[in-house]
Amino acid sequence: MNKKKTVSRVFMLVAIVLCPFWGKAQISGIAHFNQQEAVVAAQITLNDNRYLAVTDENGRFSFSNLPTGKYNLALSCLNCAPFQQEIEYLGTPLQLDLHIEQRENVLKQVEVSSARVNAFNKEYLSGVDDFGIYEGKKTEVIELSKSTANLATNNARQVFAKVPGLNIWESDGAGLQLGIGGRGLSPNRTSNFNTRQNGYDISADPLGYPESYYTPPMEALDRIEIVRGAASLQYGTQFGGLLNFRFRKPDTSRVLSLRARLSGGSFGFRGLFASASGAVKDKGLSYFGFFQHRVGEGWRPNSQFEVNTGYFNLRQELSSRAQLSLEYTGMDYLAQQPGGLTDTQFERDPRQSNRGRNWFQVKWKLPAATLDWDLNETTALNVRAFGMISERVALGNLERIHVADLGSNRTLIDNDFRNWGSELRILKKLRWAKLEHTLLVGGRYFDGHTTALQGDADASTLPNFEYLNPADLEGSNFVFNNANAAAFAEYIYRVSEHFSITPGMRFEYIKTGAEGYYKQRVFDFAGNIIADTNYTESNSRSRKLLLMGIGLSWKGNTSNEFYANFSQNYRAINFNDLRVNNPNLIVDPNIGDERGFTIDAGSRGNWRNRINYDVSVFSILYRDRIGQVLRADLPPLYLDYRYRSNIADARLMGLEVYAEVDLLNLRRTLRSKHSLYTFINGALIHTRYFNAQEKGIEGNQVEQAPPLNVRWGLNYRYQQFSVAFQVTHVSEHFTDASNARRVTGAVSGIIPAYQIADLSCSWKTPRYGIELSCNNLFNALYFTRRAEAYPGPGIIPSDGRGMYATLAFNL
Repeated sequence: MNKKKTVSRVFMLVAIVLCPFWGKAQISGIAHFNQQEAVVAAQITLNDNRYLAVTDENGRFSFSNLPTGKYNLALSCLNCAPFQQEIEYLGTPLQLDLHIEQRENVLKQVEVSSARVNAFNKEYLSGVDDFGIYEGKKTEVIELSKSTANLATNNARQVFAKVPGLNIWESDGAGLQLGIGGRGLSPNRTSNFNTRQNGYDISADPLGYPESYYTPPMEALDRIEIVRGAASLQYGTQFGGLLNFRFRKPDTSRVLSLRARLSGGSFGFRGLFASASGAVKDKGLSYFGFFQHRVGEGWRPNSQFEVNTGYFNLRQELSSRAQLSLEYTGMDYLAQQPGGLTDTQFERDPRQSNRGRNWFQVKWKLPAATLDWDLNETTALNVRAFGMISERVALGNLERIHVADLGSNRTLIDNDFRNWGSELRILKKLRWAKLEHTLLVGGRYFDGHTTALQGDADASTLPNFEYLNPADLEGSNFVFNNANAAAFAEYIYRVSEHFSITPGMRFEYIKTGAEGYYKQRVFDFAGNIIADTNYTESNSRSRKLLLMGIGLSWKGNTSNEFYANFSQNYRAINFNDLRVNNPNLIVDPNIGDERGFTIDAGSRGNWRNRINYDVSVFSILYRDRIGQVLRADLPPLYLDYRYRSNIADARLMGLEVYAEVDLLNLRRTLRSKHSLYTFINGALIHTRYFNAQEKGIEGNQVEQAPPLNVRWGLNYRYQQFSVAFQVTHVSEHFTDASNARRVTGAVSGIIPAYQIADLSCSWKTPRYGIELSCNNLFNALYFTRRAEAYPGPGIIPSDGRGMYATLAFNL
């Protein structure tokens, strides 16, 4: 009982400390139409969204804690004509009387609002944004235009620097594949997030194989949106939540606007990025497209790569109420993979390579279409249709890394994806008890078809992606079908102007099937086949589930919010859990799905545009968590291997803290032309397994969950110049549920604690720009990953110090 009281008092103390002091209103007023009708629930911003207020039921609004100076006030609402006004605050209370003109059919301008913005480049999504409801949810928005980072190489450490709790895998130095996980979730190709681009899926198969082999170029992005586990009701059932990449919008002020970036750097890196955008206003037509080319030799031998990415978006205004967008993305890359290392090899020379015949190829094609339609003044409809025609091919030697490559035939694994899907969303504004409420209902259908082949390829060193015996593969030949239908709804019920409740639910139907064969071969000590058996499989499985959730939001003033959320989660087993032949990994044939829930609670906001913060606690409960344990029980050699199964239930709890301060303007009445921002982003995570089904797991730490993950940085800005310095610290953590520290094959063991520093600077004008970066400034030797297959197996060393430069041109 005393413990409960102590915990309760601690949480109360934290809430009191986080609650900022609110001053008296300095700028206030009333907004009304010409007929004297109050303008209700209008968003009023100062200086390009640096300060935000919302009008009440009488049209009144107020701002507090403002420095003196001139401001540009802008107002937007459901049926308002655009309104702007220049005002000047001299230190005494200022009363405003705003006369607003009415306009019809502008629902979408409110609903597709940008993130709630301030002077910092750490933001969060509005309660309703682009046909999504985020009220009471833990969200983050990264504005790439405000980021001083190495965008040419997709440096995830810098791009995601201000998002707490992310564990980032660094499998290559060029950012070919993004690997992020949070709160104890595996970063493997970001598979625990529902990964999207402009609102539609880009992973191989969101449920059956949710790995993302394609990463949108950071140079082309406008922003990145992240919603934690509470996204399970709207976007899919995963525990990780939503990761959505949004491309830049076209320059509608001109018919043709060109942008180019030339990059070069260490280890033979060269990059070209070119984009074009514009609009033909009298035709209601706008467009945006880009092409990116990158090549490099890599930090280690046998690490060369070449990647090409292209994208085009065409948007047509069908009427004043409807817009149609068509887009296409194409990406292909070829990369040589140097293989993994044992612990001893890494300690001797982390730059060495013991594999010269391993290659990886990806071809990703993504067509999509989006229709936005304002049905009336209070109702809007969005339809997204998308498809995928993609392939990933891995070629090389899968043997344990301490076994020499003697030049035998290589293993070729080929996955081919043919998917399509559609998502419908309807957003409805309702008005009850003089307050505005929002209802979102939607449905989704997805059909996936994947072929997975594994067999022998030639013994050369070249990237020859052809089977020696395509009619009778030595490994396996499977077809996986996945059908998924879902219906979901969320509703923002505003109890008062400050407090809202957002309940939601999602019904999910999943049907998966697998048909094909696999072979089991037994070799003698001389490497000769003594048994070769074919096993045929054909099975189908369907599930129906209902997920529930609820969110709470209390907004004390225009820039501070307390939020809380509870959402159920679900994760289906994927194709790799069903069938793969790998000497380093064996999957339990009875492996099942995972279930659980996520709880978030926290406070976020901005104090006088000088201190930005977001502090939250979370708890995740897994039932039948899928994990990997170390075994060595198979004859004849009894070598170490990973065994993947439903190993136990797991509980993950943590504290996530982000704070950023403008040091030079912290106590100034008038803002300085110089700014010096410092930020800290940290996560404390406590994880444990319980109800273990495997021996030796009870009470162990969950793998891929660093107990401490901290990033700290400084960012100086003056006019067009900025410089950013950042330090990352990740504590020691485990790679499997056995909590093994070091094993012979290096596929399991600890990830030692590591610290990395990055330095970047930029100078930008409207026409030209220069960007310089030094990644891993102090040349730390470290690794973030142990792989059981490609690109390993074994330790995958991260890159040493690298220097990069980019020249930018805008025409």
